[in-house]
Amino acid sequence: MCLSRCGLSARNLSVVIFLSALASACTTGRAPPPAPVDESLSLPEGGVYKVGNPYQVEGVWYYPSEDYSYVEEGIASWYGPDFHGKRTANGERFDMNALTAAHPTLPMPSVVNVTNLENGRIVKLRINDRGPFKSKRVIDISRQGAQLLGFKDQGTARVRVEIDRDESMTIKNQFLARAPGEMPKIAAAPRASVSSSPIAAPAAPSDLPPVKRAPPPKQARAAPQPDSPTPQRAIPGKGKIDLPAGTGVYIQAGAFSDPANAHRLEQQLREFGNVFIVTVTVNNQQIYRVRLGPLQDNEGAQELLGQIRSFGYDDAQIVRF
Repeated sequence: MCLSRCGLSARNLSVVIFLSALASACTTGRAPPPAPVDESLSLPEGGVYKVGNPYQVEGVWYYPSEDYSYVEEGIASWYGPDFHGKRTANGERFDMNALTAAHPTLPMPSVVNVTNLENGRIVKLRINDRGPFKSKRVIDISRQGAQLLGFKDQGTARVRVEIDRDESMTIKNQFLARAPGEMPKIAAAPRASVSSSPIAAPAAPSDLPPVKRAPPPKQARAAPQPDSPTPQRAIPGKGKIDLPAGTGVYIQAGAFSDPANAHRLEQQLREFGNVFIVTVTVNNQQIYRVRLGPLQDNEGAQELLGQIRSFGYDDAQIVRF
């Protein structure tokens, strides 16, 4: 086709094609599907790659695993100010304005695509925390993620959560490369030379020497056992602190009116030692207090308190009963 015959230049032709496509889109009445929101998933400061052991919350067992085929639909909720600036379950600082989320079992970190089934919006999030711990809820999203998905004001939404295998594997390798101490250590097999030699034929029964039976061994007297060593409490990044179990000294790390927030903190502090939730009623309202202990070494308790406060829980305090 000759453009000069039609009186069109190449530039004018491109404009016509664009306007034709635009008119076609307008006549169909269909808007293009929303593109996934994909902000930078660069490595945050702090935090380690972590899967974790099975754990129980309110009678329900959760089994963390590397499930790179995970897809699930359910209810999403969001969390923000109560945990902003505090540590997540893998040791990062929670930022309610970042695109992160909490999940009961997926590796930390891993990357998931979350689709709001009520409006079609899609957001890519990085899992770095544990939760939610309420029936039929499959993911707890940062405030920013909830805003982009369009359900911040209503509080919850029905979503589909699908793990991004390739990005999850990539970020896992990045975290392990940065903190190789978190990688499992497997001893190398010895490389000894292999040789063979002929084995003599077994002797005939008549040629076998008589069997001499050894006298029964004397019963060994059990050695006296020393006193049990002082139990050790693992402190992330700080080795171990001596914390003898006691009967009246505790650390109260936080108090919440929402039990889900209390259970989240309980999971985040499990590596510090024995952590539990106490339910009390104050002004006709149930309050859920998260405590560690019992302890009897005040010096160790003070050191543990400092560690917990360094995780962002500035209201943590020592309580005695």
